[in-house]
Amino acid sequence: MEFKEFAYCSDKYQYTMGKSFMECGNGEKPAVFNLFYRKAPENNNWAVVSGTEEVLEMVANLGSMPESFFEKFLPGDGYAEFRHYLTGMKFTGNIYAMKEGEIAFPNQPIIIVEAPLIQAQVLETPMLCIMNHQMAVATKASRVCRATDRPVSEFGSRRAHGPWAATYGAKAAIIAGCASTSNILTGVMNGVPSTGTMAHSFVTSYGSTVEGEHRAFNDYINTHRGENLILLIDTYDTLHCGILNAIRAFRENGIDNNYPYGYGVRLDSGDLAYLSVKVREILDAHGLTGCKIFATNSLDEYLITDLERQGARIDSYGVGDAIATSKAAPCFGNVYKLVQIDGEPVLKKSEDRIKLINPGFQITYRITKKDENGNEIYKCDITCLRGDRLSEDIEAGRTFTATDEYDRYKYKTFEAGEYTWRALQIPAVENGVRVAPKRSLMEKKAFYEDTLHHFSPSERRLINPHYYKVDISDDLYNLKNEILSKLVEEIGRFKI
Repeated sequence: MEFKEFAYCSDKYQYTMGKSFMECGNGEKPAVFNLFYRKAPENNNWAVVSGTEEVLEMVANLGSMPESFFEKFLPGDGYAEFRHYLTGMKFTGNIYAMKEGEIAFPNQPIIIVEAPLIQAQVLETPMLCIMNHQMAVATKASRVCRATDRPVSEFGSRRAHGPWAATYGAKAAIIAGCASTSNILTGVMNGVPSTGTMAHSFVTSYGSTVEGEHRAFNDYINTHRGENLILLIDTYDTLHCGILNAIRAFRENGIDNNYPYGYGVRLDSGDLAYLSVKVREILDAHGLTGCKIFATNSLDEYLITDLERQGARIDSYGVGDAIATSKAAPCFGNVYKLVQIDGEPVLKKSEDRIKLINPGFQITYRITKKDENGNEIYKCDITCLRGDRLSEDIEAGRTFTATDEYDRYKYKTFEAGEYTWRALQIPAVENGVRVAPKRSLMEKKAFYEDTLHHFSPSERRLINPHYYKVDISDDLYNLKNEILSKLVEEIGRFKI
């Protein structure tokens, strides 16, 4: 979906500020903004990045609307000059961003915008709109998929908050581990197949009778030969007719373990643990040992974990609204803050300590070491000021020490030659031109899965995860405290 208006899915105050910036001579000052989050939802250790592709598309559409568009929300002669400016205001700056599928920790810049102040400022709302939605869905999908070794399908479009959310939410879910989606638009846009079977209405359309259920199954099989065949067996009674009619229809149509495209049944209600065990017993007793059991019914990571604890015989899961709406934590907490203006680092101070931000133009390094088996394991992330002493040491491969920001007695030394590193924020736009390569949805998914498995199992667990080491450089730490100290001192002297 390419809608140039998305660049203007914004709050009016971005543009009232913009007018003031321009008329006061500040609009072209070089600025740096960071998009980041402070705390992951549901006591997660981290979040999954998704949405940067749509952000780049949105940024490319800045300055694509006629002057008459701006007149609808900036009317009057007082805005005439500003409206004319906005008509031709293309993005000319630089963007550094984490790749989709990256795993990000609190306070790390996920997207860094380096641009003239007015250009960077007006991107705030549409950028947050995109990133907060997709990262909420991706992070929840990651949790659900980590609850099981079995495939999870996303099919929450009907519960998503609109078509845009359904389409891009399904994309985010696949990046973060879902095996497939039912959303056909997501499939078409990303060149991946969508999946689907039948609803209860297909069965009841043959009349509410046991024989009607059998005819429904029979017709479905005959109209979908050469495809994966999944029959919904809980419309009337799972054990007393549903599974028996499925077996009957499979036999009559020659569908058995030799059918090359796969076949199975779906459970959508009742005690899924009990029913799946009984259905498995019945299928196996009739020789249909290759028939898969697919389960749905308002599932999430907690229910899936409990089903498996109870010994459920489920081969794959379908998860809807828990993923599509990030039901337990629907509002993700990305923020977008000015960290440098005209070369001067700045920060926002707050009564809430968690809202204190890191100032300056930053970069985050992920440090990797090999374990005793030769596997590369991520050991810590360090955010530095670009070009500061620690940044230079890491890029040169020299010995360095990472110190905990909140407990200066906690530190870890990495010896030269014993670690490797990669920068998490990579160039995406240079001087207004996209430089980030396009990747397929499956490439993003593979990147996420590879990244995930470089963290330790204790850091990947859902309940009480071990917290991965995330630090900042001494120069960034000192800069933040220097700005704070001066600000507090000035506030203490301030009188009117």
